[in-house]
Amino acid sequence: MLLSELAQKELIQVEDGVRYGYLADTDLIFNGRTGDIIGFEIKKKFGRFSFKNRQEPSDEFIPWHEIVLIGEHRILFGKTHSMDELASDER
Repeated sequence: MLLSELAQKELIQVEDGVRYGYLADTDLIFNGRTGDIIGFEIKKKFGRFSFKNRQEPSDEFIPWHEIVLIGEHRILFGKTHSMDELASDER
Protein backbone atom coordinates (compact mmCIF):
# COMPACT_ATOMS: atom_id res chain seq x y z
CA MET A 1 0.00 0.00 0.00
CA LEU A 2 1.30 3.46 -0.90
CA LEU A 3 1.59 6.27 1.63
CA SER A 4 -0.69 8.40 -0.57
CA GLU A 5 -3.39 5.71 -0.25
CA LEU A 6 -3.02 5.66 3.55
CA ALA A 7 -3.30 9.45 3.74
CA GLN A 8 -6.84 9.36 2.32
CA LYS A 9 -8.15 7.03 5.03
CA GLU A 10 -10.40 8.34 7.79
CA LEU A 11 -9.33 7.84 11.42
CA ILE A 12 -12.06 6.43 13.67
CA GLN A 13 -11.79 5.51 17.33
CA VAL A 14 -13.36 2.07 17.80
CA GLU A 15 -14.71 2.44 21.34
CA ASP A 16 -16.66 5.68 20.88
CA GLY A 17 -16.96 5.86 17.09
CA VAL A 18 -15.40 9.35 17.15
CA ARG A 19 -14.04 10.57 13.81
CA TYR A 20 -10.64 12.25 13.96
CA GLY A 21 -10.37 13.34 10.34
CA TYR A 22 -7.97 11.85 7.82
CA LEU A 23 -4.47 10.50 8.24
CA ALA A 24 -3.27 13.28 5.90
CA ASP A 25 -4.27 15.77 8.65
CA THR A 26 -1.81 14.26 11.16
CA ASP A 27 1.94 14.48 11.68
CA LEU A 28 4.00 11.31 11.69
CA ILE A 29 5.99 10.70 14.88
CA PHE A 30 8.95 8.37 14.45
CA ASN A 31 12.13 7.33 16.22
CA GLY A 32 14.98 9.18 14.53
CA ARG A 33 17.53 6.52 15.48
CA THR A 34 15.65 3.40 14.42
CA GLY A 35 13.12 4.77 11.93
CA ASP A 36 10.28 2.99 13.77
CA ILE A 37 6.86 4.64 13.55
CA ILE A 38 5.71 5.72 17.03
CA GLY A 39 2.35 7.15 16.01
CA PHE A 40 0.45 10.08 14.55
CA GLU A 41 -0.01 13.48 16.18
CA ILE A 42 -3.57 14.72 15.82
CA LYS A 43 -3.99 18.24 14.48
CA LYS A 44 -6.83 20.48 15.63
CA LYS A 45 -8.50 22.74 13.09
CA PHE A 46 -9.33 26.26 14.19
CA GLY A 47 -11.78 28.70 12.70
CA ARG A 48 -14.82 27.32 10.97
CA PHE A 49 -14.89 30.13 8.40
CA SER A 50 -11.26 31.14 8.43
CA PHE A 51 -9.53 32.05 5.18
CA LYS A 52 -6.69 29.75 5.97
CA ASN A 53 -7.45 26.26 7.16
CA ARG A 54 -5.13 26.75 10.13
CA GLN A 55 -4.08 23.71 12.12
CA GLU A 56 -2.24 23.59 15.40
CA PRO A 57 -0.69 20.67 17.26
CA SER A 58 -2.91 18.88 19.71
CA ASP A 59 -1.97 17.46 23.04
CA GLU A 60 -2.80 13.92 21.90
CA PHE A 61 -1.56 11.33 19.45
CA ILE A 62 -2.47 7.88 18.16
CA PRO A 63 0.25 5.36 19.00
CA TRP A 64 1.05 2.84 16.26
CA HIS A 65 0.27 -0.04 18.63
CA GLU A 66 -3.31 1.29 19.07
CA ILE A 67 -4.16 0.77 15.38
CA VAL A 68 -6.61 -2.11 15.20
CA LEU A 69 -7.44 -2.29 11.50
CA ILE A 70 -6.47 -0.56 8.27
CA GLY A 71 -9.44 -1.02 5.98
CA GLU A 72 -10.29 0.10 2.47
CA HIS A 73 -11.56 3.54 3.54
CA ARG A 74 -10.84 3.82 7.27
CA ILE A 75 -8.24 3.25 9.94
CA LEU A 76 -9.69 2.01 13.22
CA PHE A 77 -7.76 2.58 16.43
CA GLY A 78 -8.19 1.92 20.16
CA LYS A 79 -7.57 5.19 21.96
CA THR A 80 -5.49 8.34 21.86
CA HIS A 81 -2.68 9.09 24.27
CA SER A 82 -1.37 12.32 25.71
CA MET A 83 1.73 13.89 24.16
CA ASP A 84 2.99 14.14 27.76
CA GLU A 85 3.07 10.31 27.85
CA LEU A 86 5.18 10.29 24.71
CA ALA A 87 7.67 12.72 26.22
CA SER A 88 7.95 10.68 29.41
CA ASP A 89 8.43 7.42 27.43
CA GLU A 90 11.40 8.91 25.56
CA ARG A 91 13.27 9.75 28.76
